Amino acid sequence: MKNWFLWLIIGVISLLGGLFALANPLAASLTAVVLTGWIFMVVGVLTFMSAFGDRGWGGRIFALLLGVLLVIMGSNLVGEPLRGMISLTYFVAVMFVLTGIFRLLLGLGSVIAQFRWAMVISGAISIVLGVMIFSNIPQSATVVLGVFLAIELILNGVSLIVLALSRKTEAVG
Repeated sequence: MKNWFLWLIIGVISLLGGLFALANPLAASLTAVVLTGWIFMVVGVLTFMSAFGDRGWGGRIFALLLGVLLVIMGSNLVGEPLRGMISLTYFVAVMFVLTGIFRLLLGLGSVIAQFRWAMVISGAISIVLGVMIFSNIPQSATVVLGVFLAIELILNGVSLIVLALSRKTEAVG
């Protein structure tokens, strides 16, 4: 891999961005909300535009409505990031609880003992995290999204650095 150094630079930038986000989770949470809002708007516009290429009125109407809904959601997140931060935090908490319940049920129904305990423990932890987020809203909204963004950036940075360094040794060896 000739461009291992580029991957190394990207990994270091991601790692540093994650550490910065971890040091300032409120700013990272606001950034995550605004970024999500812009992504919703772009996807909404593209979905709206794709409606004109769909066949049949059912698909067109669905694409038009979905596109409009995404643009409205995105503009609300960008226009009111603090409210959006609370809404997205509620969504994250709900997803934690739902995935926790799913994992718990999946684990309880498993006949493989190691899988059963891993899923039950994982499900219980997800439910506890979801309940912790719910019990502390709106305060948790100021940090949850930022901490998640920080963790993702740090893990992404570390994996890219490891990839780059492994490609460097392959290129040299």
